[in-house]
Amino acid sequence: MILTDLLRAAGQFGDPRFQSVLWRGIGLTVLLLALATVATLWGVNHLIPAHLTLPWIGAVGGLHLLAGGAAILVLLLMSSFLMVPVAASFTGLFLDEVATAVEAQHYPGLPPARPQPWGELLGDGLRLALLSLGVNLIALVAYLISGPFAPLLFWAVNGYLLGREYAQAAASRRLAAAEARALCRRNLGPIWAMGTLLAVPLTIPLVNLAVPILAAAAFTHLMRRLAVPVPSARPPAMGRG
Repeated sequence: MILTDLLRAAGQFGDPRFQSVLWRGIGLTVLLLALATVATLWGVNHLIPAHLTLPWIGAVGGLHLLAGGAAILVLLLMSSFLMVPVAASFTGLFLDEVATAVEAQHYPGLPPARPQPWGELLGDGLRLALLSLGVNLIALVAYLISGPFAPLLFWAVNGYLLGREYAQAAASRRLAAAEARALCRRNLGPIWAMGTLLAVPLTIPLVNLAVPILAAAAFTHLMRRLAVPVPSARPPAMGRG
């Protein structure tokens, strides 16, 4: 059943609403990295002089060009490492749209989900960013110390982390926070298994950018299958005979 939930989520990936969330997350990430590059080069040009006189050497020119080149190299290395967590952070702001699209297509009879304020969505996005950053750091350490078991360790640990965060986010759309946490604790097994399946594509460059969207959709299916209660209309009053 978990695989079915995941396949149903992947099967909807061509939905324009999914694509919109993906491209907004990537676009905002690229914009942020471009602004960081411009700001860094501006700082280098204004803080490092073009010429410097050194003892026993004399005048040395082109220092700002050398520093600028080094700064761009550092930014490229940082971008390759931070692209996924930053994109996950931006994408996390719009994951409610993914869950809404899933429910509209597969569960059209559901009432509207609990309204989530921007502050809550922003907090979820920040947690997802920190989680993604932690995933990447753990991956680096795991590959260094675990030898041939590194992939298994990576998938198991980060499967738990991914499962916890995305299951909580999916359940919180229709439950209070305490109830959502209780539901996740009761169903740790399937949640961890789903998270582990989603941790596998995290190791694939570019594909990992789509993981937040796929996870939001898959856990929406999983939470519905785990019978998340939703508000129901009050039954009409019985008239007197």
